[in-house]
Amino acid sequence: METIKSVGRSGQISLGKKHAGRTVLIDQIDPNVWIIKLGKFIPESEQWLYQTKIQNEINEAITWSEKNPPRKSDLRALTSRLKK
Repeated sequence: METIKSVGRSGQISLGKKHAGRTVLIDQIDPNVWIIKLGKFIPESEQWLYQTKIQNEINEAITWSEKNPPRKSDLRALTSRLKK
């Protein structure tokens, strides 16, 4: 659906109240052509979590934790192992 909007004096375009507060990606593919996409974006400080190597490590950890449920610790046995 195409819509014609006017850019206001402050350089803003309203996308409507239903989009208020949403994050958008604006891709300028040509000096006079922009594509606007609604989306959720990953903060820079969390982008490392989406690297393939890290994703594989996370998936391995989840698989391990599913096969190895938590169990009670024997603190005496742990203490004696640390003293060795």
